[in-house]
Amino acid sequence: MFESVQELLDEHRELTDRLADPAVHQDPVLARRLGRRFAELGAIVAAHQGWTQAVADASDARELAEEDDDFAAELPGLQATADEAEEKLRRLLIPRDPADARDAILEIKGGEGGEEAALFAGDLLRMYVRFAESKGWKTEILSTTDSDLGGYKDVQVAIKGKSTDPAEGVYAHLKFEGGVHRVQRVPVTESQGRIHTSAAGVLVFPEVDAPEEVQIAANDLKIDVYRSSGPGGQSVNTTDSAVRITHVPTGIVVSMQNEKSQIQNREAGMRVLRSRLLAHQQEQLDAENAAVRHSQVRTMDRSERIRTYNYPENRIADHRTGYKAYNLDAVLDGELGPVLQSCIEMDEAHRLEALGQHD
Repeated sequence: MFESVQELLDEHRELTDRLADPAVHQDPVLARRLGRRFAELGAIVAAHQGWTQAVADASDARELAEEDDDFAAELPGLQATADEAEEKLRRLLIPRDPADARDAILEIKGGEGGEEAALFAGDLLRMYVRFAESKGWKTEILSTTDSDLGGYKDVQVAIKGKSTDPAEGVYAHLKFEGGVHRVQRVPVTESQGRIHTSAAGVLVFPEVDAPEEVQIAANDLKIDVYRSSGPGGQSVNTTDSAVRITHVPTGIVVSMQNEKSQIQNREAGMRVLRSRLLAHQQEQLDAENAAVRHSQVRTMDRSERIRTYNYPENRIADHRTGYKAYNLDAVLDGELGPVLQSCIEMDEAHRLEALGQHD
């Protein structure tokens, strides 16, 4: 695997020169793309330097240990440091998802369970917003369809990070959230105190940097306008401000009604549509490229149950990684890090295994 390092070091040097060229920054999309790659390679360069130094230190100590007992005593620690540096570099060389450094758009939809599912969708939204706040990320609600009891039939939220490092990217963390989230608790509508099971679905898409990054032909779009509706279906606007955009070639449909302006709803809808199309394009590339095995953690089956939230036991369980903890209240308050880390580590293990098989 390490044979490829020199090519990456050379690419990092080339990017250093390119990013110093003012002409590059006249194209914001290109500058962002190069900046992300530079940050990713920067981590590899630093890890390679650390590994090289650690190996040299262990080698020197091994030679001197034959004549000096002090160096012999230091050798196990130095060798352990070299082994750790090697493992760190190995993991950084695992090919990353090209969208990892991007921001993300999440869609949360109430599923089985009616009003209780809608309330749970609201709980999930709060969990993601709190987690984003803990990371210093910014959130923006793009669209909501409220339920009668204060939950959400569906809600879309954009989450924006502050780092170009793919390992710290919003999408790198939240892409594992796609799937069905199941909740077990006593609903507010339950008078007998019985525990019910309901569910909410989460979809996660990488955010597009600029409109020109994803080309959409005008004749590929079917745009319908209608009046916005609130809980119970009543109209909340007297004008046709809500917008439904259908991308005919893929069948992707996006609806927006939060803003009173049809133009604003259309802009928000196009923003979501571009993100969905970007994800769709990447799915096709993954399917066509036999050398890239899609993560077994980040399923593309949107009907798969990925996690259970059990309120009576204060338990959260991820069915893909086997992660289980009895701090559900803290997780719902935004302490999602350990749950996501279990997904990230399993994803890395799968990618490392696939890379070994491919070699």
